[in-house]
Amino acid sequence: MKKDKEHFSQKHSPDRKMNDHVAKAVREKAKDRELTCAQAFDIAKKMEVTPEEVGFTVDRLEIAISRCQLGLFGYSPISRIIKSAETVSNELENAIRASSIDNRLPCAAAWDIARTFRIARIKVCSACESMKIKITRCQLGAF
Repeated sequence: MKKDKEHFSQKHSPDRKMNDHVAKAVREKAKDRELTCAQAFDIAKKMEVTPEEVGFTVDRLEIAISRCQLGLFGYSPISRIIKSAETVSNELENAIRASSIDNRLPCAAAWDIARTFRIARIKVCSACESMKIKITRCQLGAF
């Protein structure tokens, strides 16, 4: 968790307005000023909005996103739970490299690879850790 977790809204233009329905759903699900990544995606699906819209709303409400589904952040007290994979299959490595740009793999691409290979998202991230590839462009806008 970020030490200074009360300034998420400063990432966004003050002119951008929240969707009141999404804000209500976020407030209902959030607990102790936190909303899990899975809950955020569930809200996006149910409300038929983008994950980015939910992430923006979470930021504007100064609520922290926790328990990243890739294992990168939000696992108090250690923050991240991701570990390097001991081995990475050639097929998985090729898929990751094909979707990476400058040793960076977008979050959405990691999810797509996990879906294609029918493996847990965190396993894709573990493979990336061992390959020294960074995950970027969180679909919720957290990073």
